[in-house]
Amino acid sequence: MKDVYTKPARRLRCAIYTRKSSEEGLEQEFNSLHAQRESCEAYIASQKSEGWALVRDQYDDGGISGGTLERPALKQLLADIEDGLVDVVVVYKIDRLSRSLMDFSKLVEVFDRNGVTFVSVTQSFNTTTSMGRLTLNILLSFAQFEREVTAERIRDKVKASRMKGMWMGGYVPLGYDVVDRKLVVNEEEAAKVRMVFERFVEVGSATVLARELRADGFRNKQGTLVDKSYVYRLLNNRAYRGKAMHKGTAYPGEHDAIIDARLWAQAHDILSESPRKRANNSRSQTPALLKGILFTATGVAMTPSSTKKGTRRYRYYVSMDLLKNRETPEDGIPRRLPADTAEGAVITEIRRVLRTPETTAQVIAKLDRDDIPETDAIAALQQFPQLWDQLFPGEQARIIKLLVHRVTVTAEGLIIDFRTDSIAGVMREMMTPRRVEAAE
Repeated sequence: MKDVYTKPARRLRCAIYTRKSSEEGLEQEFNSLHAQRESCEAYIASQKSEGWALVRDQYDDGGISGGTLERPALKQLLADIEDGLVDVVVVYKIDRLSRSLMDFSKLVEVFDRNGVTFVSVTQSFNTTTSMGRLTLNILLSFAQFEREVTAERIRDKVKASRMKGMWMGGYVPLGYDVVDRKLVVNEEEAAKVRMVFERFVEVGSATVLARELRADGFRNKQGTLVDKSYVYRLLNNRAYRGKAMHKGTAYPGEHDAIIDARLWAQAHDILSESPRKRANNSRSQTPALLKGILFTATGVAMTPSSTKKGTRRYRYYVSMDLLKNRETPEDGIPRRLPADTAEGAVITEIRRVLRTPETTAQVIAKLDRDDIPETDAIAALQQFPQLWDQLFPGEQARIIKLLVHRVTVTAEGLIIDFRTDSIAGVMREMMTPRRVEAAE
């Protein structure tokens, strides 16, 4: 009897892909990734007679969702497939490879283009046949449906919990701590929150308030100096009224309110005004005559700021070095000046300069060209203190900027750089109303 020659099966290189969504348990010696791999290895061994052989490379993604294709091991597997290094992809279940029907169809296209077969150990089918494709699509559809239903259940649970006023995690507002998954008032921080609301009602400007808070070293719960956007978020956070928010709707919360209804209403009455109107009100209430012209001897600008103690408000000019927490040299130069002191010193020096013979001669010479009598020019210089007191704060600030180019703060005092060429023009402007009245 003749021996029958049997053609050996073609060698098929098999790659095992495993995935686990949660990182929990990955550090253990035997986890679900190992279990998946053992089952797949056993299946490949059972197909040894068909020429199946396991490749050396391992393709394992731990702690990554199947809802995305952005997985390191999967990308490496696809790259090896494109390079012709894999003939069969073996997985424990199809949802280990993908939970999205659309994503899986992209993977199948890659498999088909490179002549690669896909096999699931626990769900027997062959993707090279039309029936296998139909079975695969049905299974994927149910996997995606289950995923979407689970997501809807989670969203519904969050909404129901919010409607009951429960704390569902996330950003913890200043003024509260989390104890046993509930918001509990932190009295020290709550006092700071009330101060912010009360101060905002007084100044009516988030910009001014933020500047004050930064100057005073006010920090958020994470320890960062606050800015204007943080002030707005704090003022609009309904958690301070004891509310739990869900998609723009407020529900009664389980936690206690920090801000009462009256103070909340006062703050939001101001917030309802236009930002331009609030800015104008702020500027009229807090005149800063030296804004933009006051600098330290090192060239750093000093910006207006203010604080309130009791019922009294104190204005300052503060170096930007302090506001931005930059290191400053020990040179004796003040980085924080009382506004009244600085402004008063500049106004006093302006009055002194206007009374000097040199200034008087200069003003008379220039105004004489405009046919303004010498006596009127001298009268304007002498009456400057009275005319100055009749001006609104905004007009005073404008006049100072016309007369003064720069004020420098040194360890010895203030250095004032005058615009001498502008003095005659300012005097002419201040004389105009009086001359018109005289003509009438």
